[in-house]
Amino acid sequence: MSFSFKGIDHIQLAAPEGCEEQARVFFGEILGLKEIPKPENLRKRGGCWFQCGNQEIHIGIQEGFVPAKKAHPGLVVENLAALRESLLRQEIIIKEEPPIEGRSRFFVDDPFGNRIEFLEFLK
Repeated sequence: MSFSFKGIDHIQLAAPEGCEEQARVFFGEILGLKEIPKPENLRKRGGCWFQCGNQEIHIGIQEGFVPAKKAHPGLVVENLAALRESLLRQEIIIKEEPPIEGRSRFFVDDPFGNRIEFLEFLK
């Protein structure tokens, strides 16, 4: 094979028009992700981007937006218990799912109803 995959650069979550401030509160203030500038030629589309480790989360505007109910990003976290406590203090609803061997995890919905999984690999 003459090509190989090296990883994931970014994921994009769809959101409704006018979502940017809610996205900044949730992804920036609540989760603590740093907002990064969108390229100039894409700014007119709306939305916003955040740094997540070596990857990016792009919040993109979708006309006729309907949140994904099953599809979701899985974000690896160091000290998942501290994130859980932080989210609970901010009254974010935690959703439990069946465990997966070797990792601890839970889900939340972003302000637009998209599922997000947070997980930590157990040592």
